[in-house]
Amino acid sequence: MMNEKNIEQLQSILSSPKKISIIPHRNPDGDAIGSTLGLYHVLKSLGHEAYVISPNDFPHFLAWMPASEDIIIFDKKRDYATQLLSSSDYIFTLDFNILLRTGDDMEKVLEKMKAPFVMIDHHQMPGNYAELTFSNPEFGSTCELLYTILDKANLTDKISKEAATCLYTGIVTDSGSFRFPKTNANTHRVVANLIDKGIENPEIHNALFDNSNYNRLQLLGRALQNMVILPEYNTSYIFLTDKELNEFQHQKGDTEGFVNYGLSIKGVDLTFFFIERKDEGIVKISLRSQGNMDVNLLARKYFEGGGHVNAAGGKSTLSLNDTITRFVDIIKKHKQEFYV
Repeated sequence: MMNEKNIEQLQSILSSPKKISIIPHRNPDGDAIGSTLGLYHVLKSLGHEAYVISPNDFPHFLAWMPASEDIIIFDKKRDYATQLLSSSDYIFTLDFNILLRTGDDMEKVLEKMKAPFVMIDHHQMPGNYAELTFSNPEFGSTCELLYTILDKANLTDKISKEAATCLYTGIVTDSGSFRFPKTNANTHRVVANLIDKGIENPEIHNALFDNSNYNRLQLLGRALQNMVILPEYNTSYIFLTDKELNEFQHQKGDTEGFVNYGLSIKGVDLTFFFIERKDEGIVKISLRSQGNMDVNLLARKYFEGGGHVNAAGGKSTLSLNDTITRFVDIIKKHKQEFYV
């Protein structure tokens, strides 16, 4: 969904100053924050009144990103955020494609908005809430998709060093530092152009991956101790209880990337990561796979979630033990159904 007509419509929207709100999904990751802040910088340079409104707080390891201090947290400032949304000319939603991904409370607010939506996203099965939709799951990140859209709209000259830093961050995190299958020649061409904008790419990597605290490493150790392998099903899973999170003074973002360890075992093509969150009344689930094992379909069918073929998320309202028991039963009976 990126044709000449869509690009022209976007150019028309951006041709005169407007009030624009930009929204990532709930529990935003590097791609969600990178794309929204990247667009924020571009819109500001075009003379628009722009705001990034995140459904809830973002991980602390992204707090160094340019203008991250300008992000408005819906959960903390609901009345102010709702007022901004209500008075917006357009609402851009980035890195998600159904309003439910903003959480139950923000979804209800967004459904009442009269302003038209613009969707920019790289996940499968987009909803139809947007007046203008840019959706392409062939891209490895929303940041790479956003750069491509800006390029086609002749707006790359508006990508400052700050905007480029944000876009690069999203590409790095969603590509697993350029390791994941959707990393291609275009990804590296985009990255080369962002480096030409003057970004400090080694410093970005250091900020993202070499900035752990002691408690986070201890939490990782506990998660790895909790790992279980189901060798006959080429599957692994790890889990963390709410008590363990509290024991190691868990902060938002501390468990980022933990799920990938379950996929680093020889012969494993599917892994789950279960995080018990008693304050939310759910078990958060991250799913990863290799090859043609489709975790997007698995998450959609059984865990109220979705995402990509090889990376998805979901949740369970059962207890942690019951969730794991259900997961093991599903894998034993139905795993073969999700090879595509």
